[in-house]
Amino acid sequence: MHPFLFLGKLPFPPHVTYTWVIMLLLALFSFLATRKLSIYPGKMQHVFEVILGGIRNLVLDVMGPEGLRFFPLIATVTIFILTANLLGIIPGFESPTSSLNTTVSVAVIVVVLTHVVGIRVHGFKYVKQFLGPVWWLSPIMLPIELVSHLARPLSLSVRLFGNIMGEDLVVAIILLLVPFLVPLPVFVLMIFTSIIQTLVFVMLSMIYIQLAMEEAH
Repeated sequence: MHPFLFLGKLPFPPHVTYTWVIMLLLALFSFLATRKLSIYPGKMQHVFEVILGGIRNLVLDVMGPEGLRFFPLIATVTIFILTANLLGIIPGFESPTSSLNTTVSVAVIVVVLTHVVGIRVHGFKYVKQFLGPVWWLSPIMLPIELVSHLARPLSLSVRLFGNIMGEDLVVAIILLLVPFLVPLPVFVLMIFTSIIQTLVFVMLSMIYIQLAMEEAH
């Protein structure tokens, strides 16, 4: 049951509604954190600076200085997925990422971007890598390469979806068994899992983009 009655009456699936709620909240918090930027930051500005600084360092460690071009995308994906994962831990709420529609949408955006980056960096040479080193291997290499690249969004989306949906089910079961108390160890474990799944998704996304930027063979 939705925590707010009007959510249940909207003609949209819950994962779409909660996605919009998260987007609006993140936009609001971003506005509040940046409307009065100061050398001596307030609490909200400081929180955002710490979060974005950590993501920036992660991008530099994985992708190097060239990866900073993709920092806005990586930061947006990281914050959205983490918030969506954690939302389901709150009793009465659902994680948008517990729906395959949400995880596939984000995964497709990332994977399509990798190919756009590859074509922009290498031109036709990037497409040529799907055909193999010699022309007579093309009938064999093309299906193999296509399956390999199609497996990327599948891997990203299904892994995230499965873990977060499992978390939401665990919360629901615990609330049925212990209605007024969620055991602290389970709660901490769910937070840890949400963070880990966010890192896995983002790390793989950065690796795919980095591979697209490397020299095509």
